[in-house]
Amino acid sequence: MHFFVRLLQALLALFLLGNASAEHTSNWAVLVSTSRFWFNYRHLANVLSLYRTVKRLGIPDSQIILMLPDDMACNPRNAFPGTVYSNADRAVDLYGDNIEVDYRGYEVTVENFIRLLTDRLDEDVPRSKRLGSDAGSNVLVYMTGHGGDQFLKFQDAEEIGAWDLADAFGQMWEKKRYHELLFMIDTCQANTMFTHFYSPNIVATGSSELDQSSYSHHADNDVGVAVIDRWTYYVLEFLETQVTSANSKLTLGDLFDSYDLSKIHSQPGVRWDLFPGGEQEGRLRTVVDFFGNVQNVEIENANATDPGSLKEDLAEIARLVEKWRKRDAEYAAIIGNSTSQSTNTQSSTIRLKSKKTVGPTKMADESSWAKRLVGLSVVGACTAAWVAGTILGRSA
Repeated sequence: MHFFVRLLQALLALFLLGNASAEHTSNWAVLVSTSRFWFNYRHLANVLSLYRTVKRLGIPDSQIILMLPDDMACNPRNAFPGTVYSNADRAVDLYGDNIEVDYRGYEVTVENFIRLLTDRLDEDVPRSKRLGSDAGSNVLVYMTGHGGDQFLKFQDAEEIGAWDLADAFGQMWEKKRYHELLFMIDTCQANTMFTHFYSPNIVATGSSELDQSSYSHHADNDVGVAVIDRWTYYVLEFLETQVTSANSKLTLGDLFDSYDLSKIHSQPGVRWDLFPGGEQEGRLRTVVDFFGNVQNVEIENANATDPGSLKEDLAEIARLVEKWRKRDAEYAAIIGNSTSQSTNTQSSTIRLKSKKTVGPTKMADESSWAKRLVGLSVVGACTAAWVAGTILGRSA
């Protein structure tokens, strides 16, 4: 009985918590390199570095979409086959054994990227290639490659424009595919790519302003090319040295304040105006709100009262608990009456005669010689019948 009361109290608390708490229930990351060819090694290293960080902070592979247009690890020019490094000391292999690439090679196109964001994929596309975010999801979108004023090249074959990206995010908002979105881009003139955003709940940041280049940080002489870009390098330096666990309280404001023009060699940009409360509220969002992972309970139709709704279920549980309480009281009363009656009739019960135990009914007494005569007569009759049948059979 007490178990059901506690269950009801827990459900009521859950209901109130669902109404009072934030809507953020999950995290997703879309990490995109848009460059092919060996000399763009650093762009793939940029993405794999972010991939390693979000996994370290708790986002599982099932909630990360990784798009790599070229396989630098297996490129014939790679002096260290099967590996990708973002630092000349080669302390951490970013490729390794624990990597899941969702879109590879020529699958990395503008069309596939937009279809991924807007969920306009064919029915036969597997779940691993889908962005399964919803209205409770915080989404991190990171892109790197070669770009210009309001465009980003995909594999030197096509481009995605600033309006294309803005409209894709607009469709995501209309289709309830994100709660809050952090957009990050490392490319030349990167900040021009978020100038046309118009959907709410977006914070955007990039590596360089209009007419500015985005520079590489350093090269590995043994690999033969630059291994990481400057802006991404210093973003990662902050994440790896400051945000050491998924419980970190460091904010987006702390991350963006760490930008140093003298180190990055270009002017990073941040756009706050689409976020509720503007910069003041946006700066308070923790870094792990986008780079980490949450597993909150989502309550649907919390205010609905129709059959099957939470309120209706709670009301039904309350009725059942009240019914059980009444039955419990009635049962206690019956037990109490039975106890008192047995006490009052104890003396009369003792005076009753004990009944004989009824056993198996005894057969009528017959002499053993009578039973034997009956048996012999039956056997004799059967024997005579058999002999007669044999003689008749032979005469025939």
